[in-house]
Amino acid sequence: MTTHQTEQELREDLAAAYRLMAHFNMTDLIYTHLSVRIPNAGHRYLVNPYGLLFEEITASSLVIVDADGIPQQKTSWAINPAGFVIHSAIHANRPDAACVMHTHTVPGMVIAAQDKGILPLNQINIEFYGAVAFHAYEGIAADDNLSERERLVRDLGSHNAIILQNHGLLTVGCTVAQAFYRMYYLEQACKIQIAAQSTGVPLHIPSEEKLLRTKNQFDTDPDQGQMIWKALRRKLDREQPDYKK
Repeated sequence: MTTHQTEQELREDLAAAYRLMAHFNMTDLIYTHLSVRIPNAGHRYLVNPYGLLFEEITASSLVIVDADGIPQQKTSWAINPAGFVIHSAIHANRPDAACVMHTHTVPGMVIAAQDKGILPLNQINIEFYGAVAFHAYEGIAADDNLSERERLVRDLGSHNAIILQNHGLLTVGCTVAQAFYRMYYLEQACKIQIAAQSTGVPLHIPSEEKLLRTKNQFDTDPDQGQMIWKALRRKLDREQPDYKK
């Protein structure tokens, strides 16, 4: 759990997540954010400085901000408070959402342009069966639109993933590892769905009984991406060790 991690450990985890987002082509240049709450520090969060590519992020370049996205440490980089609006609303209202990840990938935005969300077309997709919330598009998120923040939190509810209509994807987790695991496989589910739809042939959806059984198997897996995260951290240690700096 994040509460047992030091700030430096959280910095290294979050920097690793940024590098992995870049590695898996899940970035939007300098836009979108991954954030993590610093435990026992009130409303204090680590987030990327505005202007750096995800592949440039290091543990020391991450900036501590408050709930309004205002830097709480000296930094030579700008921070985009408006870009932190979605994150701050979720962090403040979901104690278990220590980490929040938001992406603008092409597969994610394609599914966000559809009305039915993630379809249970494949085993990977079934992990998200009935588990992805939906938030209707209201324009570019702005720090003066407090009412949308309330609706976003309401729409997310107790879910750990949400499709932002005509916008992108968002996942939360009690650790960086958990939020990344959910985002990676939500992205895979979007890719699978788009590929299946592109064939033009009728799509098969398993029975409700099989969907619920498979979903329960995923939900009761105690690992929840921890082994994957350790393997990915080892990959970064070999190939991009500077992320820890």
